[in-house]
Amino acid sequence: MVIGLIVVILLPFILGIGLYLKSTMLLENQSLFKLLFSSDWRPLAGKFGFLTFILSSVWVTVVSLLIAGPICLLTAIHLTQYAKTWVLRLMHPVIDILAGIPSVIFGVWGILIIVPFISDYLGPFLGKQVSGYSILAGSIVLAVMIIPFILNILIEVFKTLPDELREASLSLGATKWQTIKLVLVRKAFPGIISAFGLGVSRAFGETIAVLMVVGNVTTIPKGIFQPGYPLPALIANNYGEMLSIPMYDSALMLAALVLFIVVMLFNLGSRFAISQLEEKE
Repeated sequence: MVIGLIVVILLPFILGIGLYLKSTMLLENQSLFKLLFSSDWRPLAGKFGFLTFILSSVWVTVVSLLIAGPICLLTAIHLTQYAKTWVLRLMHPVIDILAGIPSVIFGVWGILIIVPFISDYLGPFLGKQVSGYSILAGSIVLAVMIIPFILNILIEVFKTLPDELREASLSLGATKWQTIKLVLVRKAFPGIISAFGLGVSRAFGETIAVLMVVGNVTTIPKGIFQPGYPLPALIANNYGEMLSIPMYDSALMLAALVLFIVVMLFNLGSRFAISQLEEKE
């Protein structure tokens, strides 16, 4: 048991050290600042600027969370505070089934439904000529993928709230919505932050489904209707065929290291925010 615990604790450090060692060839030749804040991606010319890929990942992640966040929060409130018990029992397997669908299926769904919808209807409605393969398409597909992940956590958070809080608020004359908004949501706020933080980590590293609909164009996106090229897509698209080029291989390992660090920071940040909020209560 102790050995298993030590392995689990050391595993993130082992992964990080391994990725760093594989990235040293590139880091010895170019400064980290230039690599992270340059958008000049020309591998055959020795130019490895990751800014385009980092910004694309941020765009897709933030927009997907803006779509999924309110849906998950309102759905969790309805299922735990308003819906009948049998509705929640029915929804649990539905959410689990949605969470278990392979990501490539979501990607195909995005190509067949979301991309044509954006290019044929939403874009023209807003006066834009777009191909459909865009940040918005990737964000919608990603939002659908992370909804069951966040929703499951939020449902458990609201289910763990003590009934005494609700009863005390109602006995003082508050309406049911006032009780939910001012008492239950406030009490559950650390758990909500945790759910969204883990959702961001899950979204930032998603690969196949986003890769299929986001466009994969190496230009900095300036809007949600423009194509993007997230970090996971960069790694998935190029890793196998570029193993024979040491510098390119090192660049892809650095991309994986950046992705690893960002996800770890999201997790640690959400954990820190939760601890700070819990101390204030």
